[in-house]
Amino acid sequence: MKASEVQRAVAAARSIAAALDLSVEDATVLNDSNRLVLRLMPCDVVARVAPMAYQASAETAVEQAQRLAETDSPVAALEPRVEPRVYVRDGFVIDMWTYYEHVPSRELPPADYAQALERLHAGMRKIDVTTSHFMDRVADNQQDVASRDVTPELPDADRELLANTLRSLRRSIVDRGAAEQLLHGEPHPWNVLSTKNGPLFIDFENSVRGPVEFDLAWVPEEVSEHYPNADQELVGDCRGLVIAVVAACHWRWYDQHPGNTRRAEWISALRQGPPWPSVDAV
Repeated sequence: MKASEVQRAVAAARSIAAALDLSVEDATVLNDSNRLVLRLMPCDVVARVAPMAYQASAETAVEQAQRLAETDSPVAALEPRVEPRVYVRDGFVIDMWTYYEHVPSRELPPADYAQALERLHAGMRKIDVTTSHFMDRVADNQQDVASRDVTPELPDADRELLANTLRSLRRSIVDRGAAEQLLHGEPHPWNVLSTKNGPLFIDFENSVRGPVEFDLAWVPEEVSEHYPNADQELVGDCRGLVIAVVAACHWRWYDQHPGNTRRAEWISALRQGPPWPSVDAV
């Protein structure tokens, strides 16, 4: 989030919390990218704050978390003391979540990560929500790469590489005709909490429909190897697609994700494959 907006975003979260009878004396920033994630104390609530443009995706995340909780899926819970919805205040959308104490000494074993993701996918097959197809996201990235107005600093050689990679891998993956379902969309290690209750997934605003191998392209390689019955060749193609997608996003002029300072590294990783590395390796 832009530095000029952070103070206003924190104030909006505190204001909403106060209106909901949650005691707030301090707000600690847990993460700052396209959304600001805050821990509000002493009520001990996680508030996710985003510009109004993210209202639809925030509502999707809240709806999915509610429905997945009913299937006993490994997901972080919404804050139980307030109505489970997206709140609007001073040009921001705010949703409230349970805070989980991180367990730093407990490294998440790849088999446990894979099992949690398998359980999540099983839960997602039980719910019905409207969301886009994963190739819609790819199509948006193709348009960004083709537009010099959107990606003005992208070098010509890298622009050609991204365009060719997105086009060829899109065709290769679609031609496989793999079974599709509702997916998390970005179940990488930064979207998994290691808690005393086991691994819990967060951030469902980028959920899509597609083959499970697209989700597996976001996780460490040793995790995908533990996922039962996965098409590892398709996972490999999806890894290349994911790297191209992330690289394209980081070259957009308005991208505020911290990773855009390393956008050349994503291009380098793409140029070196296949085989392409997993997201965490880049």
